[in-house]
Amino acid sequence: MLSGARDSPAAGSEDVPEAGAGSVGGMSKPPTLSLPPGARSHLLDTARGPFAVLDAGRPERGTALLVPGFTGSKEDFIAVLEPLAEAGFRVVAVDGRGQYETPGPDRESAYTRAELAADVHAQVAALSGGPVHLLGHSLGGLLCREAVLRDTSPFRSLTLMSSGPGAIAAGQQERLKLLMGALPVLGMEDIWQAMRDLDPPEAADAETPPEVAAFLRERWLRTVPAQLLATAAQLLAEPDRVAELAGLAGSGGLPPTHVLSGAVDYAWPVEQLDAMAALLGAHRTVITGAEHSPAAERPAETAAALAAFWREQPEHARP
Repeated sequence: MLSGARDSPAAGSEDVPEAGAGSVGGMSKPPTLSLPPGARSHLLDTARGPFAVLDAGRPERGTALLVPGFTGSKEDFIAVLEPLAEAGFRVVAVDGRGQYETPGPDRESAYTRAELAADVHAQVAALSGGPVHLLGHSLGGLLCREAVLRDTSPFRSLTLMSSGPGAIAAGQQERLKLLMGALPVLGMEDIWQAMRDLDPPEAADAETPPEVAAFLRERWLRTVPAQLLATAAQLLAEPDRVAELAGLAGSGGLPPTHVLSGAVDYAWPVEQLDAMAALLGAHRTVITGAEHSPAAERPAETAAALAAFWREQPEHARP
C-alpha cells in the first residue's frame, strides 16, 4: 500500500522510503490489534499452501476476502471486521505469500502478478460456500483485478480500495525506487532503523499504542525482501488495464464493481479513481476524512459503505 506525504501530519521523508502498514511515503497503521469477539486468527489451508488469516462473522449474507497491499497485512482490516460481521458477513483478511505471518520463497519469481492472483483463487476456493465478495487494497487491488480477469466465476463482487488503473503516481515511484535500491544492500533491520531515525512514526502520532508500534516493526522484519522487490516492480510498471475490465463489463462478465477511496490519495489521485469508476460503470464511494487507508483511518464509515454495496448484490446472481 502506498500513500502520499503532502498535507499529511504522518508524512515521511521526501528522500527515504517509509515502511509501514499503508505506504512508502507515509505510515498508516491499524488503530488496534485486538480481535473483536468471535474473530479468530488461523491458517487457511489451500491448494497452494497455508495462508495466515483473520476470520470473523458468519456468512448469513455472504463471505468476503480482504487482500492487503504493499508492505501490508491482514491487520490493516482489523477495525472493519466487527462491523462487517455484525452486518451479516463472514470476512476473511489474509496475509499474502511473503507477507508477515505467511511465509514465502526468497526468490522474486514466486511473486509475479500471475502467481499472486493464483493465490487469490486458491484462497477463495478454500473458503467454499459459493462466490465471494473480493476486496483488494492498493497493490491488493491490482492483484484482485488480475484474479478477476483470469476467471470471474468465483466472485460475487469486486471492490478496488485505494487502487488505481495502472502504475502509481510519479512521487511514489521515486520512493519505491529508493526502497528497491536499499533492499539488496541493507538488511531489513538496517532499513527499518534508518527510516525510523529520519521520521519515527511515534513522533507523528503520540497516541500510537506501544504494541502497535512494535507490531509495525515486527511486520516489516517478517516481510520477505524478494516479495517487496517483486511487488514494487509491479507497482512501477503496472499497465492501465481498465479497458480490459470494461470489456468484461460490456459483455456482462464483470462482477458488480465498487471503487472506494479516501478523499485524498497520492498513490493514485482521486480524479483517476473517479474516471476509472465511470469507465467501469462502478459504484463509487469517497470516505470523508480518509486518505490511502480508509479501513484503518475511518473504519466505521468504510465498513458501512462496504456492507451497503455487498447487500445490494443478489446471492445467486452469478454462476
